[in-house]
Amino acid sequence: MINKALTRLTLLAGIALLLSACAPEVGTEAWCKKQAEKPKGDWTSNEAADYTKHCLFK
Repeated sequence: MINKALTRLTLLAGIALLLSACAPEVGTEAWCKKQAEKPKGDWTSNEAADYTKHCLFK
């Protein structure tokens, strides 16, 4: 019973780790492209500032 729960927990942690690694790093060309495709109304204030800093004023 404990082994089954531990296995599930480990599997879920692994999946969470893989999914979190999928987002491009802020300021990279991939991130700038992703932000440019995202509707401007969905941007956070931090994303807008980062886009301006890293993508417009390189």
